[in-house]
Amino acid sequence: MLRLHDLAPPPGSKRKRKRVARGTSGKGGKTAGRGTKGTRARGTVPIWYEGGQLPLQVRVPKRKGFKNPFRVEYQPINLDTLEACGLDEITPDELRARGLVSKGSMVKILGRGEINRSVTVKAHAVSGSARSAIESAGGSIEILSPTFGGPRPPAQGNQHTNR
Repeated sequence: MLRLHDLAPPPGSKRKRKRVARGTSGKGGKTAGRGTKGTRARGTVPIWYEGGQLPLQVRVPKRKGFKNPFRVEYQPINLDTLEACGLDEITPDELRARGLVSKGSMVKILGRGEINRSVTVKAHAVSGSARSAIESAGGSIEILSPTFGGPRPPAQGNQHTNR
């Protein structure tokens, strides 16, 4: 039966640490395995230190440009899509039910294509060409308030991602 006093680590798994710098006569004495002279022989050096060479974190270029954290994103819907869907009153909820926009997104009507019938459009934004095409066809436009509350959307990212 195995007793507590019989427990021992397997042979070779425990090794005593090497005691260096104990004089010139001892094993590992004098320079203590650090070689002769130089920065690393004298004191502790950070792992990233490159001996006065331009460091890696300076050599690598910074990411260019700027990412606006307050960008307002719209999902575009063109006039030809509105004509094809056959609705008289076009709202973001109706477009979402037909799978044309994703949930919670803001809708912007763009002017590609034509519309030949009178429609009521409720959207968060409308381009100038789309507005003139809808109104010339006898339709009306209602601009909805943004889905986020307040004058601008909440900031996305942080000080590190906004570069």
